[in-house]
Amino acid sequence: MNTPLFARGPSLPELDERARDVFRRIVENYLETGEPVGSRSLSKGGVPLSPASIRNTMQDLTQLGLLGAPHVSAGRLPTHAGLRLFVDGLLEIGDVGEADRRAIDSRLHAHGRNFEDALNEASAILSGLAGGAGVVVTPIRDAGVKHVEFVALGVERTLAVMVFADGTVENRLIRLPAGVTPSALNEASNFLNARLRGRTLNEAKTDLRADLDRARQELDETAARLVEGGLAAWGGGEAEDRALIVRGRANLLDDAGQAEDLERVRSLFEDLEQKEQLIGLLDGVREGQGVRIFIGAETRLFSLSGSAVIAAPYMTGSQRVLGAIGVIGPARLNYARIIPLVDYTARVLGQVMNA
Repeated sequence: MNTPLFARGPSLPELDERARDVFRRIVENYLETGEPVGSRSLSKGGVPLSPASIRNTMQDLTQLGLLGAPHVSAGRLPTHAGLRLFVDGLLEIGDVGEADRRAIDSRLHAHGRNFEDALNEASAILSGLAGGAGVVVTPIRDAGVKHVEFVALGVERTLAVMVFADGTVENRLIRLPAGVTPSALNEASNFLNARLRGRTLNEAKTDLRADLDRARQELDETAARLVEGGLAAWGGGEAEDRALIVRGRANLLDDAGQAEDLERVRSLFEDLEQKEQLIGLLDGVREGQGVRIFIGAETRLFSLSGSAVIAAPYMTGSQRVLGAIGVIGPARLNYARIIPLVDYTARVLGQVMNA
């Protein structure tokens, strides 16, 4: 789990109606523009208070740790604690639009027979619709293998099907070695079933490679190459065997107009290279239900870049969590739009993985 690096600010009931209204307007304005918000602009924007009264309220919110000032003479911005309070108590979350639903459904179901393509597409979908970097971590495979089968899909490709004891089915497309016959497909399937059934991939991986080396004289050459291709395509359960798929890094440059913004993006790019830490963060999402949100210094990984993560688990039909998918971007992400997008994409991805 990720330990917060700052103390929580006040709760929403501790703010009176005036403070709550001013705070909400500042955060909404900031999320829309990315700019500091001043008392005069709030007064002109419909707050029924004088600029002096608004300044006093802003000062109170600053002392509570909910607002900060980037420069002495500038307006105010929400702190990470302020954003957390807003997201938890004031944010109005909408529904996924019909056009977005159709796009997510059609694009993910088009890759339903190919495990890796579905994960890549899910990350790309979120990147495109949310405007940040889409991330997905491949599943931990801790269930035993029940059945393995190679199904020919023409002269050049085969579908490698692995059924796990928990009911999960994982499909991978593998390019066929030249000269593969139906008997070679059957021989490769039998070889793997005899050695994998009831064991996890990670448990059996070392023994399998040793068995394959010993059995090469007995196995058909193309069957042996099929077994090797299957082992390469299927990951295990250890962190180093799992993939972290990131799409849309270029989106993070869109709002980087100032030098400090470019420095923040550079720091975020470095964060995205920390594969094991990022997988660990996303694995933490597996422990909860629904969408999880991490803002800035709430996680050690993003404490310097001040970024935010919105993520949700994707799971089997029996509600067994496989992995997590989400969006990473600046702290001023469009939370109201992205939260339902991440939730819906995770649910559709789970359906596809069980197809």
